[in-house]
Amino acid sequence: MAWPDKTVTMVVPFPPGGSTDTLARALGTKMQEKLGQTVIVDNKAGATGTIGAAQVKRAPADGYTLMVTSLGPLVMAPHLIKGIQYDALKDFDLITVPVQAPNVLVVPAQSPYKTVDDVIAAQKAHPGKMSFASSGNGSSDHLTVELFWQQTGTSGLHVPYKGGAPAISDLLGAQVDASFQNVNAVLPHITAGKLRALAVTGDKRSPVLPNVPTLAEAGVKNVNVYSWQAVVAPKGLPADVKAKLHAAILAALADPQTKKRFTEIGFEIVGNTPEQFAAFQQQEYSRWKQVIEAGKITAD
Repeated sequence: MAWPDKTVTMVVPFPPGGSTDTLARALGTKMQEKLGQTVIVDNKAGATGTIGAAQVKRAPADGYTLMVTSLGPLVMAPHLIKGIQYDALKDFDLITVPVQAPNVLVVPAQSPYKTVDDVIAAQKAHPGKMSFASSGNGSSDHLTVELFWQQTGTSGLHVPYKGGAPAISDLLGAQVDASFQNVNAVLPHITAGKLRALAVTGDKRSPVLPNVPTLAEAGVKNVNVYSWQAVVAPKGLPADVKAKLHAAILAALADPQTKKRFTEIGFEIVGNTPEQFAAFQQQEYSRWKQVIEAGKITAD
């Protein structure tokens, strides 16, 4: 039988409503048109994405089960969580990194902190006191703040939540002092004046926040972080199925409406090849391993 002749399931290893879920639903809608079959999103949250990832690893490699995930389960969690049920470098067929976005350092609108220097000064004055929300242990927003502390010689208090939505909600309510959030997740709140953006973690300014400096411009070097999203499948995908999947995702990304929607929320379109993705994963895997070891970070 020619693939696909039935429903394709995209497993998102996080709760509904976050960046990964948003991306998966938008891609799925467009991929349906290209593939002529229903594409559904199945949220399997838990343990920083590793539960869903382990489930996808065990699925048949027939192109009917995919995973749309953030970088966490593929390059961060393996160094943080003991006994995860998959090998991030060996158990998946990598298809593409559809999009990336920098993280942005945000504080509540009523916060006394107006600049990155203010944040560093506050942490130096009261080490371990300033609270930083993240979407979970071992998430990109958690490790960005750890890297920030390592590069500035400061320390704060990490407050992990179960997903980005509850973290942002407490940030809006000023229950926490700050957070490095994916730009697309907090852009509406920045635009509405409910959160103040102090710096982005990209190597250049974000097109959606042109007036916000990069961390490097604000004087903090070597904290270039992109939160990226990926599409992978269980290892052993037939070559023709892999090629069709890759083409369907690229077509979805090239769709003018999808492109406009993603760009407006701060996603930068990547759409690389499986080979480029494999080289990139290796590079990110060793980079985060170093940050995690240097900071003696655990996810427990």
